Amino acid sequence: REVATYLLSEHLGFNVVPETILREGPFGLGMVQRWIEIDDGVDVIEFGQSEDSQLRDLALFDAMINNTDRKFGHLLIDQDGRLFGCDHGVTFHREDKLRTVLWQFSGAPLLDRERALLTKALGDSGEISALLEKFLVDEEIEAFFARIARLLDENCLPLPSEEWPAVPWPPV
Repeated sequence: REVATYLLSEHLGFNVVPETILREGPFGLGMVQRWIEIDDGVDVIEFGQSEDSQLRDLALFDAMINNTDRKFGHLLIDQDGRLFGCDHGVTFHREDKLRTVLWQFSGAPLLDRERALLTKALGDSGEISALLEKFLVDEEIEAFFARIARLLDENCLPLPSEEWPAVPWPPV
């Protein structure tokens, strides 16, 4: 899931996940992720509650991948002010389970560039499926594209569900 998330982020042009690769290690196959030197001067909780456009991009990406664990501590702001998200181990589930601290954009109409990106993702379904099939089962890939179609149909960023907790615990 970690590698799938990175590859998808790169393919779609989000570029919000640090480089992540598969490597053979002493205990078998695992992932390795590029270390991000964070800017210690940034209050990640304050930043995470802002309406910075980088956060909106990450919120959309999380909705697409069904991230059930977007905490403030998973927001990495580097020395140049660039946002990265880490810890994508609980993503791509078939059932909707979006849990995030980035609800400040919920219900916001999709921007033209977001609609274009989502439409392109549906148009690239064959290529994206080939990218993801090494890491996910068919049902998870189908659910991914169904979420994109739903985002386009609803024309807004998702609202918190009343069927499960909307924020992961702990939120930091």
